[in-house]
Amino acid sequence: MTRRRPCSARKQQKQVALVCPGCPGPSKPRRKKMPLGERQGDKSDSRYCGVETDFDDDMPGVLTFNLQGGFDFVVAPLIDPSYRPSLGKADGNGTCVLPFAASDLVISPSQWSSHVVGRISSWIDLDSDNEELRMDSEIALKQEIAWASHLSLQACLLPPPRGVSCGNYARCVNQILQGLTNMQLWLRLPLEKSDVLDDSMDGVSDSVNGGHVIDSWEWWNSFRLLCEHHNQLSIALDILSSLPSVNSLGRWFGEPVRAAIIHTDSFLTNARGYPCLSRRHQNLMTGFFNHSVQIVISGKGVHNVCPSANPIDSYNKGMPRHPLRSYLDYVGFLYQRMDPLSEQERIELGYRDFLQSPLQPLMDNLEAQTYETFEKDRVKYSQYQRAISKALLERVSDEMASTITTVLMVVGAGRGPLVRASLQAAEETNRRLKVYAVEKNPNAVVTLHSLLKLEGWENIVSIVSSDMRCWNAPEKADILVSELLGSFGDNELSPECLDGAQRFLKEDGISIPSSYTSFIQPVTTSKLYNDVKAHKDLAHFETAYVVKLHSIARLAPPQPVFTFVHPNHSAEKNNQRYKKMCFEIPNDTGSVTVHGFAGYFDATLYEDVHLGIEPSTATPNMFSWFSIFFPLRTPIYVTAGSPIEVHFWRCTGATKVWYEWCVASPTVSPIHNTNGRSYWVGL
Repeated sequence: MTRRRPCSARKQQKQVALVCPGCPGPSKPRRKKMPLGERQGDKSDSRYCGVETDFDDDMPGVLTFNLQGGFDFVVAPLIDPSYRPSLGKADGNGTCVLPFAASDLVISPSQWSSHVVGRISSWIDLDSDNEELRMDSEIALKQEIAWASHLSLQACLLPPPRGVSCGNYARCVNQILQGLTNMQLWLRLPLEKSDVLDDSMDGVSDSVNGGHVIDSWEWWNSFRLLCEHHNQLSIALDILSSLPSVNSLGRWFGEPVRAAIIHTDSFLTNARGYPCLSRRHQNLMTGFFNHSVQIVISGKGVHNVCPSANPIDSYNKGMPRHPLRSYLDYVGFLYQRMDPLSEQERIELGYRDFLQSPLQPLMDNLEAQTYETFEKDRVKYSQYQRAISKALLERVSDEMASTITTVLMVVGAGRGPLVRASLQAAEETNRRLKVYAVEKNPNAVVTLHSLLKLEGWENIVSIVSSDMRCWNAPEKADILVSELLGSFGDNELSPECLDGAQRFLKEDGISIPSSYTSFIQPVTTSKLYNDVKAHKDLAHFETAYVVKLHSIARLAPPQPVFTFVHPNHSAEKNNQRYKKMCFEIPNDTGSVTVHGFAGYFDATLYEDVHLGIEPSTATPNMFSWFSIFFPLRTPIYVTAGSPIEVHFWRCTGATKVWYEWCVASPTVSPIHNTNGRSYWVGL
């Protein structure tokens, strides 16, 4: 049975992510013109593009100039960069009036909220050895964020850490985070190839040629650990001319990256003198678009566009062209040339990174809306029909086709899609068929009986209202068909159900599916970890969730876990399993954080007909199953090149089945879900 709920059956997801600047929000209409355009079915905020500006007292002028130039928001300093608290002069009342860019009255509250990201002063260094600078930095940081909060800004851009030690910086930010309501803090970090730094900066990792090698992910990991993975702390990546390896870049897609700041000197020049990006930069930008990361253009215009270019901006008739407009146009070009979202992607958009508890089909009777969602997956039933056709052709030769009737039992018939696939297979192969449709849900049985008359199946199909494990069949089956698979293969008790039903399958009978294997792989997924952590209890960290994985970094190829084969002719059937696995993170990835494990399955229906969701062999255009996610109570830090040793158990009891899991290396985690105390599937 397929395992995702319809949208209306899900509870409203708590919004913890930033409503990005440039998006007026649900209460205000969107701007009619958007520089990056729209793609059909695209509901992300990645089509908005901002620009980084210098300090200017005239905020209305800055905003008007850049919005009319085609940008959606500005990243602007809030305070004069020459200001230092220790040099501030008090007025006659002993109060120091801070040199902010402008009064909160100069533009409307909605403009502050929708079109301005505050940029915290870049001189701030909270880990400086100079005590005066350190104290000035702490005061200024709190003053600027307090002002930004007063303006109802949706985000502030924090300056990058200055060295490997960022403890005091993180402490001050963490204090501020405790009092914030809706505003996000974006920690600015460079995204560039590890390189030799000068001696004025502390190295983060190994030294090279007397200099130091930096991995900005290490900065981020230290900072977020010190801030306890706070969900209002996010990342803004500086995109420069050089990029790290593909595997290293991949780590960031599992982190809360909210903005990509691409510098004008990172652009190349095409034959006509216009800015363009390298192929690797283009691929990275596409990844950012797909993950709703805001793009920000930074720097001065360094490309001399062809002199014949019109100095008047066609976007706003009669207005001078913005000096960075050619960069914005190129970013828009990259966005618009992306393939439109497929029908499947549009269906799944609302499910991305949304945690759902797996269904309990044995304990609970499914609702009509859930059945309807499952039945829309034509690819799945097409695969089943192919498998049944092959089984019928092997079971009955052409010579005997008119005289032999094959007995086929659909166990867990639901509202009849597998019955229909079986009858279509019989018609396709010109084989005679007798079908038993076995279903425990009395509500679904009502639908089956109406189908019997509507489709004219009375002489072919017999409906049985019973649990397959309890039914005494009047005859034995040649073919046993079921769709009891969950996102992890066996997690909805297909082994136990089919073992119980096997007694009415002939010794040489065929089971469809004939086998299935579960898979796991370690992942970084800050979003899902924070969503689980928000429940503030142990039980949610020991629960496996069905989820459409999107904002994740897959850290190593999936490995097989448990395999089940049907029919199972073992003398003593035992569905308990244990597996130890060792995952190797590619060396060029760098260090990573493991937040948990993504789980998949691959099933052989019959012979070479298979279906599944394991990424390397996933059935195309099949949307019935989402992945499963096993979280870790404490994220595991893994240095480059270190193996990850993982243990998984499938445990069985008299009334339930459950999983236990742990990490044994490079650090040891507790065994999760001992005795099924938090998560189990009822028999």
